[in-house]
Amino acid sequence: MTATEALARGRAAFEQEAWSEAYTRLAGADRQAPLEPDDLDRMATAAYLIGEDTASADARTRAHNGFLERGETIRAARSAFWLAFTLIDNPAQQAQASGWLARVRRLLDESTLECVEQGFLLCASAFQKIVEGEVEAAHAAFGQAARIGARFKDPDLTALARHGEGRALLRMEKTVDGFAMLDEVMVAVTCGEVAPMVAGVVYCSVIGACHDLFDLRRAQEWTTALSGWCAAHPDMVPFRGLCLIRRSELMQLHGAWQDAIDEAQRACERLAEPPGQPGAGAAYYQQAELYRLRGEFEKADEAYRRASQAGRKPYPGLALLRLAQGQIDAANVAIRRGQQEVRAFKMRAQILCASVEIMLAGHDLPAARDAAEELTLIASQFDAPFLRAASAQASGAVALEVGDESGAVSLLRDAWTIWQELDAPYEVARVRALMGLAYRQLGDDDGAQMEFEAAGETFDRLGAAPDAGRVAGFLKPAPQSSGSLTGREVEVLRLIATGKTNRAIASELIISEKTVARHVSNIFTKLDLSSRSAATAYAYSHKLV
Repeated sequence: MTATEALARGRAAFEQEAWSEAYTRLAGADRQAPLEPDDLDRMATAAYLIGEDTASADARTRAHNGFLERGETIRAARSAFWLAFTLIDNPAQQAQASGWLARVRRLLDESTLECVEQGFLLCASAFQKIVEGEVEAAHAAFGQAARIGARFKDPDLTALARHGEGRALLRMEKTVDGFAMLDEVMVAVTCGEVAPMVAGVVYCSVIGACHDLFDLRRAQEWTTALSGWCAAHPDMVPFRGLCLIRRSELMQLHGAWQDAIDEAQRACERLAEPPGQPGAGAAYYQQAELYRLRGEFEKADEAYRRASQAGRKPYPGLALLRLAQGQIDAANVAIRRGQQEVRAFKMRAQILCASVEIMLAGHDLPAARDAAEELTLIASQFDAPFLRAASAQASGAVALEVGDESGAVSLLRDAWTIWQELDAPYEVARVRALMGLAYRQLGDDDGAQMEFEAAGETFDRLGAAPDAGRVAGFLKPAPQSSGSLTGREVEVLRLIATGKTNRAIASELIISEKTVARHVSNIFTKLDLSSRSAATAYAYSHKLV
């Protein structure tokens, strides 16, 4: 194919929003003959949208220089803006971002024309003010940029600026007005009124805002609404970095754990390079949480360690992992340190939920009660169903511990209702397990058995092996017995339940991996089990762990 043919096909693919083909064709044409700045700009955009960030930055830099050589100052300024904008979230690249913004400012100052690029520069400056904590100044700058966008009838600038205004309003605790503005911007995004590059930025920012304020219903609604937009751009990478983590958290909440693990893995890979990206620790932490819930404790331990190395304190997950491993003292120390160090309300709420569970396990009722009361106070300050459910669940667990079974049932029913509305199957199952304990203490054995069975079925379906094993221990004794296992097979079963692989078991017991595989096969046959998750549940229910 000649350079002319490749260029024509690349331009056509770009217009059709076939980003992979556009990038491939334009890059092929560029190899045969250097592209003009306009086509370099197209190639840079297509590369960014399919996740080729380095190639995008290279092409955009060349486009910027090309526009300067042609004397097109405004176009050069726009290219410089997008170079800065793609760097602005990474602390390791702040100097580069600042340098490009200074270039934009100088070019616009040298030009005597009023232009939409002045609004984009204001947006970039406002984002920096948000990072620096100057929220009111950022809000004013975003508002000025939005007015420029309206005057020039530029939908991309308008969406970017108004979304910034909404985020600033949320920081100023004007939640209703802030979300109303973000909702309006998201309508423009889902209707295809803005360019894909802006759409991806706005969507990820809005989802982040929803998670920051525990508005998971709104997060899920906009995620669902955006699915059609994503389907129309199958080769695009619209979800980047922190946005992938938020999507993983939503998938986890709604019980799609394998999808959540896959999304968390993509986040880890995307945030690994270049080093120092702020979301890397959060990505490893989310990965660790899912491994912990599934009983893959060794993998969880390693992921929490990597999260810590990347700058994300491993609270409260690491404390809950130690609790699941039966190390109550270690869990207690970790969660108390977390309570001392974490003050930001979002993570604090998560710390308090875990603290109630760990303190009750260690029979420290006063500390559990204090944590539940603080969680209730936080929930009362925000109209967030997630927090209300978590607070009711924690208070119900405390009431159950002090012998107020009727009060516990009332609180747990409230939590169950909200978790149901949020479509959170794992949390529903945890509440039902607590309700089963309350019913049993009230003398309603049939009611307790039904709650335990329902909880166990959900845990089994999700792959939550430790929870499934714990609930199985509440049920009437199963006919199976570990008495048919040899002593070595019991050792292997215990290690399976801690999440160890065959290789790790072989190393610990100083036997061959082949011998471990034979023991595992014997255990499954003797106990009529079909998976390691089932073996883990059996070990917990028969108190072998």
